[in-house]
Formats: sequence, C-alpha cells, structure tokens
Amino acid sequence: MRLADPLGAVPSVIPTVGSKELVALLPTLLGLRGAGTVLIPEVAYPTYEVGAVLAGLTVRRTDTPPDDAASVVLVWLNSPGNPHGRVLTDDELRAWVAFGRAHGVPVVADECYATLGWDVEPRSVLHPEVAGDDHAGLLAVHSLSKQSTAAGYRAGLLSGDPALVRQVWEVRRHLGLLVPTPVQAAMAAGLADDGHVDEQRERYRARRDRLAAAVRAAGARIDHSEAGLYLWVTRDEDCWTTIDWLAGLGVVAAPGSFYGPAGARHVRMALTATDERIDAAVERLAG
Repeated sequence: MRLADPLGAVPSVIPTVGSKELVALLPTLLGLRGAGTVLIPEVAYPTYEVGAVLAGLTVRRTDTPPDDAASVVLVWLNSPGNPHGRVLTDDELRAWVAFGRAHGVPVVADECYATLGWDVEPRSVLHPEVAGDDHAGLLAVHSLSKQSTAAGYRAGLLSGDPALVRQVWEVRRHLGLLVPTPVQAAMAAGLADDGHVDEQRERYRARRDRLAAAVRAAGARIDHSEAGLYLWVTRDEDCWTTIDWLAGLGVVAAPGSFYGPAGARHVRMALTATDERIDAAVERLAG
C-alpha cells in the first residue's frame, strides 16, 4: 500500500494512521478551517463533530441532504453506522453523491464496518452503482481494525477522488503522519487475505446471535443493527435508565446520548468482548 512516487501519477489511495486520525483531521487537511458547516449523521461517532470543532466549523446533524447548502463545506456519511449499525441504501447514497456534486461539497463515507454486513450487504460510496463512472468529489475511509482485529497497528486507508486524496496527502506528510513501512507491509498482507476476515466475521456473527437473542428475551428491542459490531438496544426509556438496569446485571453498555440527542433512548452493546464475556452477559440477562 505504499504511495506512488509523489512526482508520478496522482494516487487514489493512501495509508493513514488508523481511521480516527483521518476523521479528526480531515476538515483541516482539506483546508476548510474557520467558516462553514459540516454535515454529520443524526446519530454519529463523536469524532466527526470533534474534527469539525477543531477546524473552527459548525456541525449540523441530518440523515438527508438539506435544501439549503449555502454554508455546507463537508459531508460525513457512516455506513454501516456506529453506533446503530444502520446501512444506507443505494438510493440514499446516490442522493448524497448528487448533493455533493451539485454544490461542490466533498462527500466522505466512513466505511470501517463494510465487511460486517449481517442482514444486508453494505455498499461503498465508491461503487459504480453509486458513484457512476468516476469518484469525483467522493472519499471513502477504511480500517483494518475491525475486519482484521488490527487496532493496535493503526492501519487505515483513504481512497477516492485523486485530487482530494492528493490534497490530504500533501498536508499529512508535513505533519509527520506517514505510516511506517512494516505497518504498510502488514496492511498489504491483511488486505490480500480474505480468509481471516471471513473467520473473524463468523466469530462476530455467533456472538451477535447469542447476545441478540438474550437481549430480546429480556424484554428489550434492537433497532437497525443490520451490520457492524454493535446492537442498538432500547427499552423505550431514557438511555441512562437502561444503563442502570444493565449495570445491575453486571453488563456494561454505552449510553446512546454519547452519539447525539437522537440516541437518547438507546444504548450500544458491543460484540467485541471475548466469547466468554459474551456468554456471561447472556447468562446475566437471562437471570
């Protein structure tokens, strides 16, 4: 995954120091500091907002393209979504692509959970059925942390519109954000091997099946969660009341309000614990 000669062809993919670095710095790397609005999902990974704030920008939460795009400078999509596991349809993705291109606004899709589809097959914003014949105005962020359980390697990727990728690379290299060659070699090996990805996905699937059944048997509901590493759980009450209920059982979850006001009646339960810990949670929910 090493970048081509910087004086040669313009790259359409570069390695990054994990995906969080890129999410937090992208508005700055694209030179968007100081004025404008970043659109993020209604329920969203907090770092999208952090990145906008660091660049002096405002944030607007929306799951649909707005009618007024006058101040919009960047769009973040997240499909499959963290925390709720929602997957955007092709029509939803195409609507965002059309919005971005009509208004000259980069549309960036965080696709770190793209290999973890359960009930549906996630589609990349860069797919020809979505993007059309080229990737103009589009970027996709990917990570090996989830698909390869390689979080400690800090191994991520940015791909898409070569002009936008080149702009990001030009700034990152002056900030010292270059991925070491051994990590790039590990990334190349991981990306060339689908076997370990399939094996890990089946491990997550088994955990999901057990935990989801226990959550429902305990009287809670699971919304979305058709992909990704989390169950988006609700008992139709304030999320902190649900957190207290789970804590009383010895089960830890994340309050949905951490991800925006629209998450205030949900909690996020993760499939990333060990099989033994998942089994313990199942037993406690049944008890």
